[in-house]
Amino acid sequence: MTLHENLPSEAEGRFRSDVVLKQDVFSTVERGFFKGPNGEVESVMRRIDLVPWWSYGIARHFLKREARALAIAGRLKIAPELLFQGKRVLFRGWIEALPLHIARPEGDLAYFRSAKRALRALHRKNVTHNDLAKEQNWLRTPQGEAMLTDFQLATCFTGRHALFRLAAYEDLRHLLKHKRRYAPDSLTPVEKRVLAKKSLPTRIWMATGKRVYYWITRGLLNFTDREGGGPRLVNDAPVLMSKLKEHISVRDAAIVAFPDRRTGTGLYAFVETDQRSDEIFVAYLASIPDGVKAPERLQIVEQLPRKADGEIRTDILQLIAMNQIDLIDPLIAGDAEKDLVARIVAGRRNLRDRFAF
Repeated sequence: MTLHENLPSEAEGRFRSDVVLKQDVFSTVERGFFKGPNGEVESVMRRIDLVPWWSYGIARHFLKREARALAIAGRLKIAPELLFQGKRVLFRGWIEALPLHIARPEGDLAYFRSAKRALRALHRKNVTHNDLAKEQNWLRTPQGEAMLTDFQLATCFTGRHALFRLAAYEDLRHLLKHKRRYAPDSLTPVEKRVLAKKSLPTRIWMATGKRVYYWITRGLLNFTDREGGGPRLVNDAPVLMSKLKEHISVRDAAIVAFPDRRTGTGLYAFVETDQRSDEIFVAYLASIPDGVKAPERLQIVEQLPRKADGEIRTDILQLIAMNQIDLIDPLIAGDAEKDLVARIVAGRRNLRDRFAF
């Protein structure tokens, strides 16, 4: 997947594309700059002119749903602002924030209070998001506030009838699942009851439709999006990790995904070793099985950043891979980690572009 030079006619003269963030059978998402009445602003373009003919109708439906929801949520300051909507393209503002799986707000009760306020504000306008199980659809700003993104499945209801209440309940339940993961001690008795009680349609979906959905998306379409990483993080990364760890001088390794100008989704490998020549590892990875691509970036580090329990700080490595260096400081645990991360940052391989989700 590469950066496309030809824009939809509706976007000509309005948008300067910088990097492809994501591409699937329903849309291509690119980050760049939108030219508005007050000059250029950082923005994201979702375009459907490149999708296969058989998915165009669904893609168009998703585009309309997102535009309707963003027109409301953007004004509430809980989501990106809708800048422009056409038949085959949509422009929204850019939010300088971290997705939940990178921000990892462990014990951050203030964040989850903000998230609940954002959800209540959305529901007061009779809008439900319907895709909040994905951590990458929850953002955390540098100020610690919660924001929402990716409204393709959102619904704008005309009233607060039973179907709306059901969808709103599921939005809340998915938020509480994230709270249970990152701040379990702060769950209230009422929240625990909500978590324990899935709605009847959800139980039916999980027992029937969800299995068919996975069979189609993961089996037929090979469409996977684990924490925003896509199929390569799911399919290629484990094979590459195994190969790296077979090397006698490798103590440990970590692989994260990042938006890549040439391939769409690239893999960035951080290798902990005393061996200073990465050419050895590039040659070693050449022995990987057919159909598995070597990582686009490979960086040798003296030591990988870790938590107190030894878990690798993939949240920090993710930001280095995306070259979002300015967002790392709030995640640093202490002076020793700060010095270590500074050395990794100094040797990073993504120096040309500034990538972000």
